Amino acid sequence: MGLPCVFVRLTGCNLRCDWCDTQYAYDEGTEYTAEALISIIEKFNVKLVEFTGGEPLLQKNKLIPIMEHLLSKDYKILLETNGSILVKDIPEEVVKIIDIKLKGSGEGGTFLAKNLNLIRKKDEIKFVLSSIFDYNEMKDIIIKNHLEESKSILVSRVFGSEITDEQIAEKLLKDGLTVRYQIQLHKLIWGDKKGK
Repeated sequence: MGLPCVFVRLTGCNLRCDWCDTQYAYDEGTEYTAEALISIIEKFNVKLVEFTGGEPLLQKNKLIPIMEHLLSKDYKILLETNGSILVKDIPEEVVKIIDIKLKGSGEGGTFLAKNLNLIRKKDEIKFVLSSIFDYNEMKDIIIKNHLEESKSILVSRVFGSEITDEQIAEKLLKDGLTVRYQIQLHKLIWGDKKGK
């Protein structure tokens, strides 16, 4: 958060989270060849690129060669995925940010437990909270799976949800969970405007 980054949002998602703020990514978008997309990315002169969606792994066969090309040009690549698709075959250098969907999303139970074995030290697990119920479910998952011991954990809040940043921060401090709490910086700066 806070680093200049080229953010590439891919079209298509296999989930329908109740609080999704990018429903346009279900089926809107512009089709690019790999060469054209790489050219657009390179014009930004920023060496950090994040691929997200929708669900970018629905286009894994097209995405992996693009990531490999960018890695060969010394880019740092982040891949944000909803956790419902196996993250194998992703290039070793790519940092995976894998969501574990909670019941409050309407897509709880879609996370593939096999993905836990494919997460390396530099990868991250992400939880998005919309309520105190979500917080408690997240806490149970973290404790039950001993995630704090070997995984980097990100926590953020659904923008405009019933749980507040203050409530989450207080609960994290009280419970002593070792996680990184994130605020959607882009929403604070630009609101709900779509990127270009």
